[in-house]
Amino acid sequence: MRVLSATTLYIVVTLAFAQEEERVPGEAAVDALLAYEGGDQYDMPVENNIDEDIREMPMIVTFVNEFPNQPATFLKIPSVISKSIDLFWEGPEDVSEFKGTIAPRGGSFRVNTFSGHEFSYEIDGTRHYFPPMDANENGEQYAILSGDVDGFLVRCELRPRDSSVLDDTVNLDLLVNPYWAPRGASQFLALVRRGYYDGVCFNRVVPEFLVQFGIAKDFTLRNEWIGNTIPDDETYENYPQFEPGYVSFAGSGPDSRTTEIFIVMPGASQEQLDYFGENSWETPFAVVQGDLEILTNIYSGYGDMPPWGTGPDPSRIYDADGYEYLAEKFPSLDYIDRCYVVNEEANVFTAEL
Repeated sequence: MRVLSATTLYIVVTLAFAQEEERVPGEAAVDALLAYEGGDQYDMPVENNIDEDIREMPMIVTFVNEFPNQPATFLKIPSVISKSIDLFWEGPEDVSEFKGTIAPRGGSFRVNTFSGHEFSYEIDGTRHYFPPMDANENGEQYAILSGDVDGFLVRCELRPRDSSVLDDTVNLDLLVNPYWAPRGASQFLALVRRGYYDGVCFNRVVPEFLVQFGIAKDFTLRNEWIGNTIPDDETYENYPQFEPGYVSFAGSGPDSRTTEIFIVMPGASQEQLDYFGENSWETPFAVVQGDLEILTNIYSGYGDMPPWGTGPDPSRIYDADGYEYLAEKFPSLDYIDRCYVVNEEANVFTAEL
């Protein structure tokens, strides 16, 4: 059996992630606790007996705020509720030191600190305490501050072609998990907010394998992001394994993620599911919400990309006339109309209350 790989033709860089743990004020910071939604779904090691020299290793932590500016729907004039975050360093004897305010929608704040030091912040009246993970090989860590949220919902409205079985009202909803692969999650949310995926085609659709997209229709955006690579996210013991509906960036080697993502198709074999994630750049950061049938209804008649099939050639799509090439040679492809963070859309937010 041929086990396939999700690939792109371009290269990326590296960073790392720290997971938060809700703490009781005054508790000593443990070393590296990585959890998912409170920490009871995946067993992670907690090292309390670490050499003090290791605990005091210097590191740079990038704290990121991905909360949206939510529309203030109770007001009669357009307004938003800001989700800015005030970050504090927690010292001995319950001393808290204000470090800075982090703006929402991808705002970040870099702190020089040491392994084992504890930080805190408040969201919706609840204070969260956590120690960042130990530094990666570059002396860095990366943490999305997200409180108790399950994730950030991104909606992609599909624009089908006449030959597709999709109707014209289908939404592809993706729940972005801030803990699985934080660098990937932040990159995807930044691209969505930039409008990168608006008008994008599903250029690689292989039943029981994957659906892949992420080459911008806008040539200027394409060039702007083509070299904007991010580091691979760190994995850990009992890291979530790929399942149908899981979303990951595609890549061409270590630290090569840019804009192209893939979604695992229903019916993928267990052997294929096990193979996903063998490459360091393949780490799930989101999952499809709802019926996965929407994936099987995306047009797949052209087969896989070269050299495995006769479908669209990604390198050709990156050319200035790439979308003219698609329209001429592959007229039945399905497209995304636009993608957006649901809670940043006033009309959607109001309708779902």
